[in-house]
Amino acid sequence: MIAELKAKLLKTLKDLDAEINQLGEVPEMGTDIDHFDTETDEAEEYSTNLGIKQSLKERRENVRQALSDMEIGAYGKCVNCKKEIDIKILKVNPEARYCKSCKQ
Repeated sequence: MIAELKAKLLKTLKDLDAEINQLGEVPEMGTDIDHFDTETDEAEEYSTNLGIKQSLKERRENVRQALSDMEIGAYGKCVNCKKEIDIKILKVNPEARYCKSCKQ
């Protein structure tokens, strides 16, 4: 079971990296003062992507932490109460860090 979850985490990590890279960097706004609408659209898109990118980076860190926990034998334990996280939860969300009780 752990091997399956590890494979799922590694795939998720790869997908997150690709999605973060796809969001790109700061757009070139240019120096043409006649195209304010275009520059406004680019700035708005960048702002939206920045929020999405931050969320993806946080999830990526959770995935990395889960993989690290696997290496040291701490995977599947609630970071709050130290009880085992239900395998049903881990199957749905392998990077889960909290048991059902602590999550609520």
